[in-house]
Amino acid sequence: MKALVTGGGGFLGGAIVRQLLARGDEVQSFSRGEHPELARLGVRQFRGELGDPAALLRAAQGCDILFHVAAKAGIWGPYEEFFRANVTGTKNVIAACQAHGIQRLIHTSSPSVVFDGRDLEGGDESLPYPDRYEAHYPQTKALAERLVLAANSPTLATVALRPHLIWGPGDNHLVPRIVAKARARRLRRIGNRPCLVDTVYVENAALAHLLAGDRLFPGSPVAGKSYFITNGEPTPLWEMVNRILAAAGLSPVTRSISPRMAYAIGVVCERLWSALRLSGEPPMTRFVARELATAHWFDGSAARRDLGYEPTVSLEEGLVRLSEWLQNEQVD
Repeated sequence: MKALVTGGGGFLGGAIVRQLLARGDEVQSFSRGEHPELARLGVRQFRGELGDPAALLRAAQGCDILFHVAAKAGIWGPYEEFFRANVTGTKNVIAACQAHGIQRLIHTSSPSVVFDGRDLEGGDESLPYPDRYEAHYPQTKALAERLVLAANSPTLATVALRPHLIWGPGDNHLVPRIVAKARARRLRRIGNRPCLVDTVYVENAALAHLLAGDRLFPGSPVAGKSYFITNGEPTPLWEMVNRILAAAGLSPVTRSISPRMAYAIGVVCERLWSALRLSGEPPMTRFVARELATAHWFDGSAARRDLGYEPTVSLEEGLVRLSEWLQNEQVD
């Protein structure tokens, strides 16, 4: 099988690339920059932006399957940038599949596409999209997911996976943010409720993508559907944060603020950053305040049934591996 992975040089994309190569598939990567680690693996790299349809057409030529992992993530930034990468970029990925007769498209979505600011406890794939979003990322990812699922046809089979809070060695987003805030003494618990949250170890998230690809073909039971992907081990949010901090040799978070206060701070920060055009991300936003004060865990039975997905790395084993990685890396 010849696969194209958008975002192949990223955290999840890289794990998917390595797993594809390990089983003997040929892999190409599409991303904005060159990645020496991919070159060492013998991966052919194509450089370009998701918003450039011609660049994606070149990268997808001759491929049998496409894993669309690349996206603009984050809690802050101009809506146009999120829309161009996540929505226009996904349109271009779909068009490249259609132009080259690629019959399988696996899209990396996010559980945040169904987050309405309230607890999500044991939710399944029947959860509706909310009427409004408090951040550009979930809004544009929801638009992208809808495009992918609507593109499912007799000639192009599509599926959307929703991995929740991916972490592990090599993480360049979640773990570094938690560690950096803790070291700067800017990490606070939001509320005191023991809200359960699902996470997923990166190798498990990658495995789910390969399993989806293997079971995906026009007319298959998984075509045109979305699936939550987790480790299946819901854990109180701040317990999980403290276990990540312990893996980094840091003390647990003890100070807290109320959810109402966090949300109010988010409102003020967003207004200041918008009015003064401040650079970087605000220390708090409405979306983050809601996320850190609510439960997010999901019913994974659909992925087990349809994809044959079972996590191979447990939470405990993943934390051991994370600790070993952090001991050898400088995470700032």
